[in-house]
Amino acid sequence: MARANGNSVFTREVIKHALTAIGEEMFVAMQRSSMSPIIYETLDYATGIVDAQARLIAQGCGIPGFIGTLDGAVGDIIEKFAADQIHPGDIFITNNPYGGGGTHLSDVALVMPLFYEGELVAWTANKAHWTEIGGMDPGSFSVNASEIYQEGLLFPGLKLFDRGNINEALVELLRANVRLPDMTLGDLWSGVAALRVGERRFLAVMEKYGRAQTLDAIENLLNQGAAIVTEKFKGLPKGVFVAEDVIDDDGFGNGPFRICVRVSISDTLFHVDFTGTSTQTPGSINCTRSALLAAAREVFMGIVDPDAPATEGCFRRLRVTCPDGTLLTARHPAATSSYFEAMVAAADVIRKALAPALAGRLTAGQFGSVCSIVLSGSHPDDKKPFILVQPLVGGWGAGADKDGEPAQFCVGNGETCNIPVEIQEARYGVHINRYALHNNGGGAGRQRGGQGVVLEYRISTDGMELSTFFGRGKTPPWGIAGGQDGSCNYAVVVSGNRIGDPLSMASRVPLQKGDVVRIYTGAGGGWGDPGERARQLLALDLRDGYITTEQAEQEYGYNDPATTEHSQ
Repeated sequence: MARANGNSVFTREVIKHALTAIGEEMFVAMQRSSMSPIIYETLDYATGIVDAQARLIAQGCGIPGFIGTLDGAVGDIIEKFAADQIHPGDIFITNNPYGGGGTHLSDVALVMPLFYEGELVAWTANKAHWTEIGGMDPGSFSVNASEIYQEGLLFPGLKLFDRGNINEALVELLRANVRLPDMTLGDLWSGVAALRVGERRFLAVMEKYGRAQTLDAIENLLNQGAAIVTEKFKGLPKGVFVAEDVIDDDGFGNGPFRICVRVSISDTLFHVDFTGTSTQTPGSINCTRSALLAAAREVFMGIVDPDAPATEGCFRRLRVTCPDGTLLTARHPAATSSYFEAMVAAADVIRKALAPALAGRLTAGQFGSVCSIVLSGSHPDDKKPFILVQPLVGGWGAGADKDGEPAQFCVGNGETCNIPVEIQEARYGVHINRYALHNNGGGAGRQRGGQGVVLEYRISTDGMELSTFFGRGKTPPWGIAGGQDGSCNYAVVVSGNRIGDPLSMASRVPLQKGDVVRIYTGAGGGWGDPGERARQLLALDLRDGYITTEQAEQEYGYNDPATTEHSQ
């Protein structure tokens, strides 16, 4: 067993990168062992390592919005269980939105204590969106839920494994209460596999370098994160920055709801205060304090140093304030299954406050929604039930010196991916007629907002249902410095020659064979006066189909010479 009297800079760096690699290996292990496309294709999960004090050490790639949740989940378990109740081989399960690290019931966290020579030294953790967790609606998040009891099973920090022995009663309870038990239990086992991979790798590092050196390197890693942020802090604008925005609808027709923020940046503190935000809503768009903290951490890292490994040390200068009982700090038993829309809005309004002062780092408003859909029904071939859950891409806002990116996931979704068309058609029996950028307006500016997409599903059998969870269905993302607002997110159902009303927050819309579900996601906001856009860029926009001739004339005052010559 290797031991050393001191811990050199080189050894600390080796251990630091080993810890980062463990988080990434856990991530890959979970992806490759999962049975759900929302995990193995979309990558709607996160993995990481937390120390014995519930401080985040390392995290695998995935959802940036989960940065603020893994340490919270571990902290909740530490608070609930006495030290003599936590043993080698234990695995805990929690999805309590009102506990540490909670978001909504579908995001299930598994955490595992790591012991070295009888001492608890760290935890491995993961958090994943399970396709099914029970509840009143397929997919387990509901537009029309009014309390958490309608949204599925809640695990308030329970032992899934006790000293390596699985809790069979808990597994049977889970199996009996979900619509797709094989898929849900597959998600569970993939999470267990990732924890155990992390345990083996972490203990191998501890064995190689010894307890003292490894823990010293962890402490140094956390302090290094704090030092990186301290240095970057010097370049931030100092002062008070305010903004507000709205959430259009809670699913029950209530709204709009105000999201208010006051960002105070001093030499030592980045304080985000959401006082003035609307109270919690009857619908399911509420988020809880841990999700709000995760939103603030996501924006903070993006501003300070998006390339720095996220650790507890990075967040020592961040403070988040919000009264209890708002739609960002909802109290039990408020419904939270669509929490992600409030979480995205909270992150966006921070960026809105700071964007004019950080023109080189932040953009105009993005399409501002996870844009989740749930398609459920029976496969036309084998008649087996299916639930298709996935987020959608849209347009990001323009920067002061760049056009917005088209067809990207919202910032909070990070490195998530599409479920490929081929997999959707094979697994769910739907047909995708069209998946393309669209140019139906929004985001004009000196720098143009990125385009959203149009996605069309042709329904292949009777009895399917559609639910949509779209923010910004009425209020488009904001432009900056004379740039125009972007466009909204919505879906329509086309039945024969009839086009239905636009849908943004809709629950279990009935579909029949031959119907077409047409989804539009929004364009990002523009930056600067559209009249200042370079003529050569407008010519390229027209050539590439990013704008129409009519938009060029009406929004930019530009007449395409080629079109004019042709008309003459």
